[in-house]
Parts: sequence; C-alpha cells; structure tokens
Amino acid sequence: MIDTRWWQRGIFYQVYPRSFQDTDGDGIGDLDGIRRRLDYLAGLGVDAIWVSPIYPSPMADFGYDVADYCGIHPMFGDLEAFDRLVADVHARGLKLVLDFVPNHTSDQHLWFRESRASRDNPKRDWYIWRDPAPDGGPPNNWISNFGGPAWTLDAASGQYYYHAFLKEQPDLNWRNPEVRAAMHDVLRFWMARGVDGFRVDVIWHLMKDADFRDNPPNPGYRPEEGDIGRFLQTHSADQPEVHDIIAELRRVVDEFPDRVLIGEIYLPIDRLVAYYGEDLAGAHLPFNFQLIYASWNAESLAALIEEYEGSLPRGGWPNWVLGNHDRPRIASRVGHDRARAAAVLLLTLRGTPTMYYGDEIGMENVPISPEDVHDPWEKNEPGLGLGRDPERTPMQWDASPNAGFTAGRPWLPVAANFAHCNVAAMLDDPFSILALYRRLIALRRVHPALQTGSYRPVTAHGDVLAYQRELGGESLFVVLNLGGETQRGIALPDGVAEGHVLLSTRLDREEKVTSGFSLRAHEGLVIALSAAT
Repeated sequence: MIDTRWWQRGIFYQVYPRSFQDTDGDGIGDLDGIRRRLDYLAGLGVDAIWVSPIYPSPMADFGYDVADYCGIHPMFGDLEAFDRLVADVHARGLKLVLDFVPNHTSDQHLWFRESRASRDNPKRDWYIWRDPAPDGGPPNNWISNFGGPAWTLDAASGQYYYHAFLKEQPDLNWRNPEVRAAMHDVLRFWMARGVDGFRVDVIWHLMKDADFRDNPPNPGYRPEEGDIGRFLQTHSADQPEVHDIIAELRRVVDEFPDRVLIGEIYLPIDRLVAYYGEDLAGAHLPFNFQLIYASWNAESLAALIEEYEGSLPRGGWPNWVLGNHDRPRIASRVGHDRARAAAVLLLTLRGTPTMYYGDEIGMENVPISPEDVHDPWEKNEPGLGLGRDPERTPMQWDASPNAGFTAGRPWLPVAANFAHCNVAAMLDDPFSILALYRRLIALRRVHPALQTGSYRPVTAHGDVLAYQRELGGESLFVVLNLGGETQRGIALPDGVAEGHVLLSTRLDREEKVTSGFSLRAHEGLVIALSAAT
C-alpha cells in the first residue's frame, strides 16, 4: 500500500447530533447518545465521525449560529461529556471531526453584542458594518442565502450589518487580524482536547469584495431556486483573498500532528479545486458535492468523474459525497434500487467517501407538515421545497416507539416506515442495504486498490458505467447498471480472461465471469480480475 494518511484511506460518517440518539428524553439527540452508538459505528467499519455543531447557540439555525465557540450547548451535554466522547471514540480506533463555523456568529455572541454597542467599540470592526446607500436602503444588492436582503439596519447606530444567512447570523470580518487570531485559538482549543480535525462551514464565504460592489444578475435564474438565485455571488463569496485565510487555518491545524481540514464548498469543479491551495497548503479535502447534483446516467457520471479527476492539482486527494444535512437523501433522489448502486459508486471511486447518517439503512426524506417545520429557510421561503427538515429526521434504530431514538417526543417526526426500515431489522437481514454497506466497507479494508489505488475509466455506454481500480498487482473492475433493464454482453477490460465477482448490490452473487456476462436492473458488481494467459 502506498504511504497515505488516515483521512485518505478512511471513511467519514456525518452525525447530525440533534437526530442521532437521545438519552435524556427531551426529544433531541446528545453527546451521550453518540457514545451509546459508537459500537454500531465501529461495527459498520467507518473510520471518522464528523459531528455537526454542538456549541452553545440560540438555535436560530440549529447550531450554525454559534454563541460560544469553546463550549457545549446544555441540550447536548457539557465539556466533560465531550471529553468522554473523544476518549471513547479514540478507544475504538476512530477519529472525531468537529464542525467549525467561522463565517458568522450568533447575534447573541458576546463579540457581536459588543460590536453593535457603539460605532467606536473595539469590536466594531470584528463584523461587517456599512453606511446606508444614498436612498437610506441597504449598502448593495447582496441577497441572504435564506432569502431577502443580506443587510439589516441597526437603528441605534444608523449602520447596516451584513449576514450571508439569517439576520441572527452576522458575518465576521476576516480582514481583521484580531478576528483571525481569535478563531485560530478556537481551533487550538479543540485540538488540545483531542479533536482530529474540522469540517469548515461555508469556507468559500469567508472573504467578501473589499469594495462591496453589487452582484450581477443571474441570467439563468429560476424562481424555484429561491431568492438567492437572482444574483451571481460574484462579489459576496469565493474571493481570491480567501485562499490566504485558508492557508492560515491550515498552518494552525498543522501545529498538531495528523489532523485534517475539510472545507464545505458549493462551487463548480474548476473553482472547487482551487481550495486545495497553492502547493496543497489549503484544505486537505475541499468537499466535492458533484454526486449530489449529478444526473443518474452513465455518460453524465463518467464525464463529471473525468472532469474532477482531471482538474485535481498534482497530489490533491479526491473525495466524494452522496448526501448531507442540507440536501435531499439519496434514496429519495434516485430510489432504493439505485441507492444501492450509488453506495457502490461512493465506496469504490478513488478518494475519501463521506456517508450521511441513515443512508446506510436507506432512510428517505420525511414529509414535514407546516406545523412541524423548524428550518428557517423553509419559513422564509415557504412553498419552494427548500426546507432541510426532511433529511434531518431521527435515526431509525429499531421498531420500538420513535424508532428507538428517544423516550420523549422527537423534535422532528420519525419516518412512517421505521418499523421495517431500521438498524435492528437490517442487521438480521443478510440482503439489506445495511448489509451491503457493511460488505462494501469490509471490501475496502481488505483490498488496498479500493482505498488508494488508481482510477481508470473503462466504459460509459447506455446505462453501463465501468472503471478499474488498481494497485500493485491487484486489479478490480467496478461495473454498474444504472438503468431498469437487464444489460447483457458486458465485456471485461481488454486483456482480461476472467474475473471473480466479489460483491453484487443484491448480495446474492459470487461467481466467475468472462466477457459477455449480464447485469440485472440497477445492479452493480465489484469483480477481481485475472490477467489473460
């Protein structure tokens, strides 16, 4: 095996803590709940647990409005509970990654309360304040990502403050060196407690245009995208200076051995790869969300894989994501049969895969009635289907009330299908999607070619997508039928006499194959190849 770091070989698993496991009956998950389920995660075979925000917060945006970067919200526990979690994670040979939210704070953070106290407060410049436009309105046309203007007037001081998201989430001024120093100390605080790395929220937003120029209209705007789509974020995000900021964050992370820096970046591939930084001194893993938006056909998938692989800087390590807390679940996007094939894709492409909790049991988006809506985006722009509550519902552990998530009333409704779609039921089913994930992950562990081997495209024709993973003398052939009809006459790669099926998405097939084999509807195979004699 080539020399690689744990975050290159491993599999990340995102835990949305509000929805993972409740232990105190308040209907909201907590740190002790994550501890309770560590044996499950270790048994699943993942390597690192990424935990969404657990900091003190008024919860205007469910933890992404941080009121104290160096504490734990009481609903999740306290620092002692966090330390116990870190110790138990490490005792199982796992890693723990925290969400870091540096673009904005809560408006209840002490820093912002001081900043808005007066124009001459020492922390005034820690946030982005601007005088009104000549007509008294907002300083420019920037739009909040959750709809409406991105500027709110502070009547007491007569200036507007900028917020890329909710008005309760004022943006920090990363051009201020005091802000940068304070946030660097936050990283050090958590790494000193044993945290193995950070996923940095909206990292491409950290710097804004110094002249605050208007954003240009979006010629391709579609109303169903929401208010934010009306303008291109040319000046409010993805500024050239952001890479110096990220390089500083990386240097801080590198003060501690073997840590990882992951960046949340929703940008086209050509801009995404810039976040690896000059000489790879930026984010170790700029999150690649291409599969979340991909069309489910062989040619489109092959094209995006080729574009991504071809755009990576020399030495840049790829990564893949099927879903997260902000996007509809994969089973709801493509259906259950295709979700099994998607699992093969995620776990056999070159690079680090990140799983979203519950995808391994085929959890779907849960319909949320208007009275149960929590997400502020849905409340701000109702009726557009932009709400993120459906993909944040409680983990389905067993067939007991509330799917074993809580003894109280869950903060979001549990899926109606939890009686059969749950961990306990699927652990007893050797053909379940959970069994598939466990087999796939185990396969990665015993076949180095799937962890760190090269990627070579083989075919993308009709509904069939195929590629090879190779390392040393090992060669594995991954072939996926993305359509609903049987595909016959599938050829092995040139120069290959036969192969042995190691895994099928249906978990019912281990056999020798030669060129001309068939794939059932939505079936994927991982095949160990034998050279021609």
